[in-house]
Order: sequence, then structure tokens, then C-alpha cells
Amino acid sequence: MIALDTSFPPGLGYDDFAELMEGFVAPLGFASERVAVPEALWRTAHGPAAGVRTNLLASRGTGRPACGIYFHVDTVPAAAGWKTDPLRMERDGDRLIGLGAADMKGCIAAVLLALRAARAFGVELAYDPMLLFCTDEEGGLYPGIRHLAEQGRLPEHILNFNGSAEARIWAGCFGLFNLLVRIHGQTVHAGEGNRKGGGLNAIEAALPLLNALTVLKARVATRISALPPPPGKPPLAAQLNLAAIEGGTAGGQVPALLELTINRRYAPEERFEDALAEIEDAIRRSTAAVPGLTVETTLIGHLMPTADPTGPHWPRWQAAMGAGFGYAPEEFRKWGAASCSDFGWVQRATGRNEVLLGGLGRPDRNIHSPGEYTTLSDIVSLAKAVLAYLATDFRPDINPDLNPSRS
Repeated sequence: MIALDTSFPPGLGYDDFAELMEGFVAPLGFASERVAVPEALWRTAHGPAAGVRTNLLASRGTGRPACGIYFHVDTVPAAAGWKTDPLRMERDGDRLIGLGAADMKGCIAAVLLALRAARAFGVELAYDPMLLFCTDEEGGLYPGIRHLAEQGRLPEHILNFNGSAEARIWAGCFGLFNLLVRIHGQTVHAGEGNRKGGGLNAIEAALPLLNALTVLKARVATRISALPPPPGKPPLAAQLNLAAIEGGTAGGQVPALLELTINRRYAPEERFEDALAEIEDAIRRSTAAVPGLTVETTLIGHLMPTADPTGPHWPRWQAAMGAGFGYAPEEFRKWGAASCSDFGWVQRATGRNEVLLGGLGRPDRNIHSPGEYTTLSDIVSLAKAVLAYLATDFRPDINPDLNPSRS
């Protein structure tokens, strides 16, 4: 799985990854269906996405209630600083190192392990798992799970493995959007650039904008959310980051184009429209005084905030996580995150708030950074939690699908 490059942007490996998953799930009795997000929904001018947005649904119908099991198959691109090949898994004792090892290809391995164990030992399941291998969670404009939700393709309740291996009760998370800013100047020979009428340097013209965004960044960071932070961490605050910048071609030319990607993480208490308008106002004010300069902006990614995702299945999932990882009930704490999820779109499309969150995330796992890793022991523990949750004989007293009075 790690050897297949599914980094987003651009997201060119989704078809190959779907083929790999089809080979893994067919022996377990799953029938697979590929669902591509229509290009009209995700294509933007100059946006970073490219290639077919192939989502894979794998299911088997035995008449039991369906339980969705969600994975996003995309990773972030490999950043500079890896000491190993990010697309080749390395083993160092208990550690498994590679791009996506924790977020979240290792979670796929854990679920496949649980399903293989259930098949090998004849474990009776309370649910029919529906495996959802989805695209563009890493800041995409139209994530695959959003499209599936809007098409009515999702079951009533879902396990989402884009989370933590810690004793956590999910309280929800921030929203996110990425805005591409393109600043157009005029190219001339660099030797003419310091003369009157000698071109317009897009990089130099962007300096007032960069300064304005730095001021705005500090102001945004004062906005504190009511979401509970992780234990021992400071309150969760809104964020504005200059995520990517590119411009110029060579020392012999005045650069005519600068492209800047702005990443904004907004708290549930903020409105997306207000956060976007605030940035666009800063862009207008800081570039309006430069004659001949043109500026265009394009929204290239958006994840909505996820509201409090508790629901009737949460107590049993918490018990399953405790059984898998060895956590006592009193160890669990409820917290949110400034990291984001594509399940805000699911909540909006379906009207159902409940999302069960688990995964392989831990603070030291270098997620989105060089040296990302998970451990064999965590993969086994997560597999135990999944197997417990799916099994009929695990805590039937708190299964709302066996005890409708608990729903």
C-alpha cells in the first residue's frame, strides 16, 4: 500500500490503489464497486488535483445491519527530510516506517487483519462491514466521502479510522480551506526591470500581501474555540498559514507570476464565508495600489467542521477500543482538534451526527512529516478493537442494534 503513491495533491494513484484493494478484499467475500467523483465537482482552474477520483466500495450482503468502515487512501506529499524512501516501508523493530503508515494505510492493514481473523476462526459478526476507500481527504475540494454521502450511498453508522490510538472520545474538529492566489505581473529581460516601463515583478508586488497576511495570521490566532483541547495542551485556536509559494523562472527574467496557497483552519464557531471574505479583503487592500497588477483567487480545497459526533454506538466503540488497546474506562477523555475531517460534509448531507473515530495516530508518529511510522503492536491492537466491535458476542448489552431501547 505504501509503495503506491496516492499523495494529494495531485492524487494520481487512486485507480491503482482501488485495484490493489479489490485483490485484498475479494478473498474475504466482498464485492467491489468503483465510484468516481464527477470531474465537474472537483476540477478548478489551476487547481492541484489531477486524475480520476476513484473511490472503492466493498460490501457483502448477509442481511445483517451494515457498518461502514472508512479510510482515506490519499496521503500528503512526501516532504523534504526523509532519511528513508517514503514509498518503501522500512521495519525498525516494532516500527513500520513509510508515507501513510499511520495516516492511514496502517489502519487498512488492521481492519483486513480483523476480517481475516473473523473468517479464519468463524467469529459471528453483528454487522456486515462496508469498506469505504475514499479520495481527497487531505484538503481536497470535493472529498470522495462527501460525494458518496450526497448520493445516499452510506450506511447508518460508520467507523472512521482517521483518528487516534489513544483513549480518546472525539468531540469534533475544525474546518479547513485552501485558497490559491495568483498574482500576475509582466515579464521582461531582467536588465530592463529597473527602468521605467520595464515590466512588473510579481514577487516584489506580493510583498505587501505577505505582510498583510502575517498581520492577519496573528489576529486569527486570538480566536479560541470552545472545543476541549487534548489533555495537557493549550486551548484550540484558529489558524492561518502560508502553505505554498512559487514564482519566477530564472535570474534573467522579471517574474510575471507568483502563486500562493493560503491554508485557513476555522473553528466551529466561525463561518466559512466570513473567514474567506476576511482573506479576500486583505488581498484586495494590499494589492490595489500597484498599477497593472492583476490578482485572482480560487478555492481549491474545503473541509467543513465536524460537529459533536456522539451517538448511540459510541459507548460500545469505546469499550471495543478499551478491549483492543487495554485502556480502562476511566482513562478515556473527550477532546477535539484543529486538525480536520471530511465528515463534516457527511453530517451535512445525511443529517446524522454520529461518527465513531479511531485509528493509529499518536503525538510521536510524525504524521504528515518525514519519518512517519506506526507500530506492529498498535496495528494488532486496532485489529482487536475492530474485531470486538463487529462481533455479535461483544458487549451485546450496549449494542443499540440488538437493544433498540438504547438507540
